[in-house]
Amino acid sequence: MIRKEPTAELNSQFSSDKATPIPWAEGRERLEGAEVYWISTVRPDGRPHVTPLLSVWLDGALYFCTGPDERKAKNLVRNPHCILTTGCNALDEGLDVVVEGDAVRVTDEARLGRVADAYLSKYGSDWRFAVRDGGFYHDPGSLRETDTRAAWVYEVSPRKVFGFGKGEPFSQTRWRF
Repeated sequence: MIRKEPTAELNSQFSSDKATPIPWAEGRERLEGAEVYWISTVRPDGRPHVTPLLSVWLDGALYFCTGPDERKAKNLVRNPHCILTTGCNALDEGLDVVVEGDAVRVTDEARLGRVADAYLSKYGSDWRFAVRDGGFYHDPGSLRETDTRAAWVYEVSPRKVFGFGKGEPFSQTRWRF
């Protein structure tokens, strides 16, 4: 599903005087091209849980996978609200992107096939997945081919996205969907 383009708004309180809103194309490019993302979820006792993962941007949403017994999956069953972040850890360069949304489990095999193809295209044969029974399984020749456990796939459609431009000018852009 292709979603509408968001509106970009500059937060002047957290931006240089000469800053302008970062175009959505630049934020989307960062989401498409990043290799590592960080997901923040909420534990049952309310404490945060943050962990790195791989993700793909497809049709206006981020997709990631995780085992059903992993902490992030357990957290998402109770509370689907999450944040995915990516960017650059340098202080004076780059663009950090923060995506807020709800993680929704994907079980439709046609969509899972498209997501699996996106993982293969982006990350190579180490991340080749077979689709069956509403989940991902590592294919022969993949990084973890002997792992026979299912991975659940989640879609996070952005509710709110922030872009933090670093360097000069520095800026904070909010993209409203």
